[in-house]
Amino acid sequence: MTDPRPVVLFDGVCNFCNATVRWTAARDPRARFRFAPLHSPAAHRVITLADPGTGVDALPDSIVLVDQAGVHTASTALLRIARHLRFPYPALSLAVIIPRPLRDTAYRLFARNRYRWFGRSEECPLPPPGFASRFLDQEDD
Repeated sequence: MTDPRPVVLFDGVCNFCNATVRWTAARDPRARFRFAPLHSPAAHRVITLADPGTGVDALPDSIVLVDQAGVHTASTALLRIARHLRFPYPALSLAVIIPRPLRDTAYRLFARNRYRWFGRSEECPLPPPGFASRFLDQEDD
């Protein structure tokens, strides 16, 4: 796992999270991001390499970004992801001026209700055609 590209770890059974990953991949024309379900063997390897003192179980169960600067969660992960998408989405990263406690409170409120609003799958669906090579667990098969 020497690929320096950022990795987005996501809740693989959350319908909203899966849709967001597909949306993100489609707006990432440089294929900068790779993806893995948060509770997969690939996610464990990524977290262990990035921050050996952090276990996947200690992370929130929604979205995590692992990049060269470290492990990012909640609203910070979303803003760092937006920064690398095609125009106009990098402008969303300006929301970093909102204090993190406020951003994270809104994020947690949404995350806490995502299953109720969007549902969940019994298992993580297969990656969409054309994006499978960007999903780390596909490398394990």
